[in-house]
Amino acid sequence: MSEELHDHDRGLSFDLPTLQRRKMIRLLAGVGLVPLVGCSSDDSDNSASSASSSSGSSSSAASSGSAECETIPGETAGPYPGDGSNGVNVLKESGVVRKDITSSFGSASGKAEGVPLTVTLTVVDAASGCDTPKEGAAVYLWHCDRDGNYSLYSEGVTEENYLRGVQETDAKGQVTFTSIFPACYTGRWPHIHFEVYGSLEDATNATSITATSQLALPKDVCDTVYATDGYDRSVQNMGQLSLETDNIFSDGYDQQLATTKGSVEKGYTATLTVPV
Repeated sequence: MSEELHDHDRGLSFDLPTLQRRKMIRLLAGVGLVPLVGCSSDDSDNSASSASSSSGSSSSAASSGSAECETIPGETAGPYPGDGSNGVNVLKESGVVRKDITSSFGSASGKAEGVPLTVTLTVVDAASGCDTPKEGAAVYLWHCDRDGNYSLYSEGVTEENYLRGVQETDAKGQVTFTSIFPACYTGRWPHIHFEVYGSLEDATNATSITATSQLALPKDVCDTVYATDGYDRSVQNMGQLSLETDNIFSDGYDQQLATTKGSVEKGYTATLTVPV
């Protein structure tokens, strides 16, 4: 039985202008004309292979890529950022600064169901060789739910704002979000969006984005999670994709593939270092 194609399933048609722009930047960078830096709204670097096992308590990690510290590859925020760049602006709403993003806040009361996932991003200063944490920066993180829908935008959840939140980085440059494992929807590898801001004030005013990127989730863990109840549609969608063919990660994902550990029963953790 065919499924209705949602806007967020049309990844390439939405992102093609951004992807073409990024490809040109990389071409120029390859001949030394343009420095390779991460800005808001673009795509990734040299490809790498994901790790490892597929047991329920398995772990996967990204390969290190190179000894040099490069800024996180810039990616498109997609059509559903909720940061005011495409309609609604959740960043200016009271309650958006929070660790647990599984439930909606304010006048909304919905809750996203799924396998628990804790996401920790460590924001570091690329100019220092990734040795200096960026304390006092802020991260806005968002992703789709178990059905592949984005709150605020997708039919049926336009009145919800779950799976969106902002955190200020601590002395280690870290932010941690309590969430659920996102779906794999048609045309996109399982991923999580995030924007880095210079301060919490910048984030809650939706100004001065330092970097926009996406975190990729490893295949072995996705396969394990999608074998559980509620993720049925993700199984078929995953079977039609790979990191190498995804329209965002196909040009490289070694800096964006999260280190993921845990189990379906206890939940998973996903960690990523974000040089800016």
